[in-house]
Amino acid sequence: MGRLVTHDVVQPEVPVALLRDCRIIAVVGLSSNPGRPSYRVAAYMQQQGKVIIPVNPHETRVLGETAYPSLSTVRGPIDLVNIFRRSEEAGAVVDEAIRIKAKAVWLQEGVIDQAAVERARRAGLQVVMDRCWLKEHMRSLW
Repeated sequence: MGRLVTHDVVQPEVPVALLRDCRIIAVVGLSSNPGRPSYRVAAYMQQQGKVIIPVNPHETRVLGETAYPSLSTVRGPIDLVNIFRRSEEAGAVVDEAIRIKAKAVWLQEGVIDQAAVERARRAGLQVVMDRCWLKEHMRSLW
């Protein structure tokens, strides 16, 4: 089971609130390959009525949506930045999420960067780390 930021006792209401309240989700590292976890999770999000914004400099369209090379090139507000990047790359994405004034960041299962999480929290963002959005959504339905 994953952790919720700063080794806090897991507070289930935080991921549940983000799952419920965040409508516009930028998925950093989203691939057009249906075999990739990022694709499967983002497709599920889209089926749940979420607006998916693919962020990947190597893609032009994913799941019928225009892909952007970086968060800073996305026009309009972003509720949640979902990060499908290696842990060592997550910090730069979190910093960009802070700069664009996203409301929250979600580091997918296996993506861990405690320092980045602390920066996001200090900037006022809600944070979930090392958890799968899809698994958490399925759990919230039960």
